Amino acid sequence: MSKPIVAVVGRPNVGKSTLFNVLAGRKISIVKDTPGVTRDRIYADVTWLDKQFTLIDTGGIEPESKDLILSSMREQAQIAIDTADVIMFVTDVHQGVVDADFKVADMLRRSGKPVVLVVNKVDSFQKYQADIYEFYNLGIGDPYGVSAASQLGLGDMLDEVVKYFPAGSTEEEEDERPRIAVIGKPNVGKSSLINKLCGSQRSIVSNIAGTTRDAIDTVVKFDGQEYVFIDTAGIRRKNKIKEDLERYSIIRAVAAVERANIVLLMIDATEGVTEQDAKIAGIAHERGKGVIIAVNKWDAVVKNDKTIYEHTKKIRETLAYMPYAE
Repeated sequence: MSKPIVAVVGRPNVGKSTLFNVLAGRKISIVKDTPGVTRDRIYADVTWLDKQFTLIDTGGIEPESKDLILSSMREQAQIAIDTADVIMFVTDVHQGVVDADFKVADMLRRSGKPVVLVVNKVDSFQKYQADIYEFYNLGIGDPYGVSAASQLGLGDMLDEVVKYFPAGSTEEEEDERPRIAVIGKPNVGKSSLINKLCGSQRSIVSNIAGTTRDAIDTVVKFDGQEYVFIDTAGIRRKNKIKEDLERYSIIRAVAAVERANIVLLMIDATEGVTEQDAKIAGIAHERGKGVIIAVNKWDAVVKNDKTIYEHTKKIRETLAYMPYAE
């Protein structure tokens, strides 16, 4: 059964990362020895009472900024919102309700997802109680006053979050078809592969990185057995900011890997295996999934009798932590 996904969203500097680190048990800054496991962890597995879920941190949303980095944060947050089962909307009691909060609230309302409104930096409930009530003006439900830094009020907030989790995800349990997530960097050919397998243009294929916007499930029948392929979708690359590209790909991959039994990691033969591939593969490795490595665009590589061995050796070195992957 896949874990529910909870996205932490809000404007910049309202304390999202502090809250994220507290809920994740402050393990986020510890760098594991597994090569390719990202230092800047934007997702974490969290347990509250008997419920487990995956928490995703997003960049701050600036609803109308023209700034390239901020608009890319907004797009990244939208991907997290699309992917999440529940959204924690974090605001700042010291700043009060500002115009941008209303715009973020509108964006969240349109998503149709359950939203838990979190009012952060409430270091004293006596002092700030009246200020918390002001957040009812956002029209997005009851505000939960917390202090991430002092770890106050987190229990009530988490109780509210877990209320919205799907009950037992029974549909997925009853569906015994193997689920295969196709993950990899944008534009390595994930959609092309799935289209080829199912013999139809199910996903939009284009050489613009990230044409596929949402994860798409496709049923493929082979030798009388049905398989469900989860295309994790690339991202729309509006800029070349490396960190944001990584974040986008990782948010997508986390969600798909959670739902899969087997993970197909696609690598672009023309680029070779990269550190970003290792980071994406690390998500499947940490979650104990079976992994198959597919090297696409092999026809575009100039070859001699040693090429296949050289490529294999480089992949084995970069993904040394998963020797079990074919």
